[in-house]
Amino acid sequence: MKQVLDAQKQLFNDQVTKSYAFRFQQLSKLKEAILKRQNDITQALKKDLGKSSFEAYATEIGYTLKSIQFIQKRLKTWMNRKKVKTPFFQLLTTSYIQPEPKGQILIIGPFNYPFQLVIEPLIGAIAAGNTVFLKPSEFTPNVSKIIEKIIKETFDSSYIHVVQGGVEVTQALLDLSFDHIFFTGSTKVGQIIYEKAAQKLIPVTLELGGKSPTIVDETANIKVTARRIVYGKFLNAGQTCIAPDYIYVQQNVKDTLEKALIDTLKEFYPNYDNLTHIVSDQHVDRLKKLINKKKVLYQGNIIDKKIEPIIMHDVTWDDDVMKDEIFGPILPILTFENLDEVISVLKTKPKPLALYVFSESKSNIKRIFNQLSFGNGAINDTIMQVVNPHLPFGGVGHSGIGNYHGKASFDVFSHMKTYVKHSTKFDPAIAYPPYTKKKEKLIKNILK
Repeated sequence: MKQVLDAQKQLFNDQVTKSYAFRFQQLSKLKEAILKRQNDITQALKKDLGKSSFEAYATEIGYTLKSIQFIQKRLKTWMNRKKVKTPFFQLLTTSYIQPEPKGQILIIGPFNYPFQLVIEPLIGAIAAGNTVFLKPSEFTPNVSKIIEKIIKETFDSSYIHVVQGGVEVTQALLDLSFDHIFFTGSTKVGQIIYEKAAQKLIPVTLELGGKSPTIVDETANIKVTARRIVYGKFLNAGQTCIAPDYIYVQQNVKDTLEKALIDTLKEFYPNYDNLTHIVSDQHVDRLKKLINKKKVLYQGNIIDKKIEPIIMHDVTWDDDVMKDEIFGPILPILTFENLDEVISVLKTKPKPLALYVFSESKSNIKRIFNQLSFGNGAINDTIMQVVNPHLPFGGVGHSGIGNYHGKASFDVFSHMKTYVKHSTKFDPAIAYPPYTKKKEKLIKNILK
């Protein structure tokens, strides 16, 4: 790995990756390779996660293809040097911002969207002009093999290189000197990576998770609310970092919402054929321990790695299911009497990656969004904020550091180099010693 990284540094130092033509061409090659291997990717996602072809395309393959298209249309403009304003007292001076690639990038991917969450940051790293190491998830071996095949067939390892393996490989990678580390996964592992990177002052982007709340007040359109919560929660069997982790519903509409949720589940999943399964037996066992049978309102079957939707009600913060992010198809329901109660409780919790509000009350929405901190969110919807490439995506506090998507993907892998250009035609003595009282008075007037 050290030899490959050295080769990547040499390629980078030779200026090969930095031109617009090169970056655009590599994005085109990646797009062609994805299209060529589209069926293989779909089959691998089916083997590893039981994903339907619809979900595979909508949330992984098509998502990355659209991202390439979006970035290619705007890349030239993003790369341009930008002239910015200069203070009036800097006479005959011009100021510039020049984006430049950071260098060697390490991208560590997760298992829940094992193709998209490796390729999406890769697109940004290519667009910004870097070389890249990719480490796909060991929990989805078939997808990881396809990623490696695509990269090997398309790029030289001195430009983009795939490394396979588990914890030991990740630890070895973290001992190398990268210029930026991009990690998507759990907060616990994110903390380890952050600590390791800090030893070498390597900047990081951490896309983590947390317990993302969904607040439903008495003014909400219950039918629409139920449909959008069920879609967002049970997409990918709940293995989505921005899935609604739990519902906080106002007491007087609790029963109505619970009935609507059950009706919607029966409508959306009449036989559960299209449900994604849980990634491993280990994760299945973890989820089973979170189920309090006395509080189960609705439960489908658990067959091997396939856990059908489970709704729990009358849940409190003392229940096991509320201790950590669920990351599975279990939906707990808590209740509240007034909104101040919810806001007060959530202020004491770690800042979530996402927050959702279902309400027709402008004042309630305003109070929630003004008083609570979260990475990203939606009003009367779930999940869909991630689809807009014009919106930066990322967490805050325990839910992550930094963001990406669209222009933010270009920015996160770029250094914004700044400089000034000062004319030699005029060189006033006021800026130079000796500093007289007259000069001091003049400077104070200028800098007021």
